[in-house]
Amino acid sequence: MEKECWQKKGEGHRGRLRDRFIDRGLEGFTDAEVLELLLTFGTPRSDCKEQARALLDSFGSLSAVLEAPMRRLQGVKGVGPKNSFAVSFVQSVARRYLQERLKGKRYLHSAKDVTDFLQHALRGLKKEVFMAIFLDASHAIIDTRVIAEGTINVNTVYPRELVVQSLEMHAAALIIAHNHPSGAVKPSPQDIHLTRTLFVICSWLQIQLLDHLIIGDGYFSFSENGLMSSIQNESSSLLSSMR
Repeated sequence: MEKECWQKKGEGHRGRLRDRFIDRGLEGFTDAEVLELLLTFGTPRSDCKEQARALLDSFGSLSAVLEAPMRRLQGVKGVGPKNSFAVSFVQSVARRYLQERLKGKRYLHSAKDVTDFLQHALRGLKKEVFMAIFLDASHAIIDTRVIAEGTINVNTVYPRELVVQSLEMHAAALIIAHNHPSGAVKPSPQDIHLTRTLFVICSWLQIQLLDHLIIGDGYFSFSENGLMSSIQNESSSLLSSMR
């Protein structure tokens, strides 16, 4: 009888959270309440308040919880495979939604959407991931793809893979992006060297490299900060000699 009363009380609380969301969306929800309701998708008959608070205490923020791999989520007391699956599944759905929302849109009119997607996909990762956004001649977005994972530098296979996929998709322009797991967004000498090399390769193939975005605690745009223009000026003589 005592267990039955506890379950009814928990169901009433979850019901009130659901009703609040239906009425007003996430307005007024704390991060703990968001996680609590999300965790109930994995264990609908359990009280998930303590697990939600434990996750926030362990990872520090709602975004960090959502970006954490399942095995790390399960390292938090009270969070099992079903709870961690619910969190990871929702995060993956959100990433796909942001990615699909970009297709067909003009990059120049959707730069914020592109940045939102890249920050969602790349921020908080423990290893470097290199992505490309492929554009057609009118700068409409064709697709986004992960090109490689690991340490980003010009001595790897990334230039070749980038060219192969660009040609496969008949891309006329590109935006490239990678993350800095440290959170710092200042480009390293290797980042600048890689961008310069890719700019020359793409230009030779008549593909425009429009920008290189670095994602960390915020983002850095080579284009917005004048580095793409500098690279273009530096590379002009080399490109002229190659033609």
